[in-house]
Amino acid sequence: MTHPLRSPRLAAVLLLVAAGCGLALANSPASSVAFAVQHFSFGPAGTPFALDIGAWIADGLLTLFFFTVAVELQFELTAGQLRSARNALLPAIAAAGGVLVPIVVYLAVAAPSGLGRGWPVPTATDIAFALGVLAVFGRGLPARVRVFLLALAILDDIIGIVFIAVLFARDVNVGMLLLALVLVVAFGVLSRALGGRGARAIVAAMIVLAIGAWAAMLASGVHATIAGVLLGLAASQRPGMRVAHVLEPWVNGVVLPLFALSAALVTIPRTGSLSPVFWGIAIALPVGKLIGITGTALLAQRVLRVAPSDRIRFADLLAAAALGGIGFTVSLLLAGLAFADAPELRDQAVLGVLCGSLTALVVSAFVVSWRARAHRRQSA
Repeated sequence: MTHPLRSPRLAAVLLLVAAGCGLALANSPASSVAFAVQHFSFGPAGTPFALDIGAWIADGLLTLFFFTVAVELQFELTAGQLRSARNALLPAIAAAGGVLVPIVVYLAVAAPSGLGRGWPVPTATDIAFALGVLAVFGRGLPARVRVFLLALAILDDIIGIVFIAVLFARDVNVGMLLLALVLVVAFGVLSRALGGRGARAIVAAMIVLAIGAWAAMLASGVHATIAGVLLGLAASQRPGMRVAHVLEPWVNGVVLPLFALSAALVTIPRTGSLSPVFWGIAIALPVGKLIGITGTALLAQRVLRVAPSDRIRFADLLAAAALGGIGFTVSLLLAGLAFADAPELRDQAVLGVLCGSLTALVVSAFVVSWRARAHRRQSA
């Protein structure tokens, strides 16, 4: 029997409920307690490992989520839909459009106020949320639409990972970074030795190496979740998929809801106007993604001379593009990183992510339902 927490529908619901609880807590009489818990610090004093609970969730637990994403990415690149350049080209172009247009929209709104540094925030697509909405409302959509969305979201995540690794590294300790890479390579080598004698000892050694790689990455100044990405890409495919399968219920049921709860602990301004940061993200996610993905995908199908029978229809592209506007998990992480030194702007960015993602969720639910009904009628 399939574990209920493997369901994309339930995972999306838990994420939404957790974010709602975080927002409600932060604006309730219990807010002081919630913030005290989030900022409670533990770990060896004077080291990079003296983190508060919010940071342990974002830098520690979220690494498991990035590991599972990287394992899925490795599979798609080697044995899945992205294994051939021809199959990957259309979603790659659409993903590029779905990144560039939101950046332009955000900068048009926020850059005149000197707040352009938040441009990476609306570039992300949340795979779990998008597939959850598709599972709830998309019964009857052609398989090629789901494949296109999955490939698009995975490529989108690659871009988000690059942003995290390149843009938000701070005072990089090259020695620690090299140590992390060596440990990742050793982890990958050991994963290929599984299946023979001494499997338990190898698994124990791999766990030690993975924790060591994470610790070295954190100490290097590069965001610690990148360790999860590298470990997922380095792992041998079969054991990697097995570990990701075991982790999936924990990631869906614990890691992502905890992160959403912690990230959504923001106070809604009671006086004054909302910042251009809020408006830039809240508009760029649903509108920028919709225009960017749909427009570039339509253009790419013509330029690549995709046969009419193999093309994704304009209305189906709209459905996938609307789902692409649900930024959520990675966008929340990028919001925290982009405005780490400005708590008020970070809160505005988080509110923008929640508002923009919710708008995209509602729009995508209507568009996906409309297209699914049309395809069901056509097939009947």
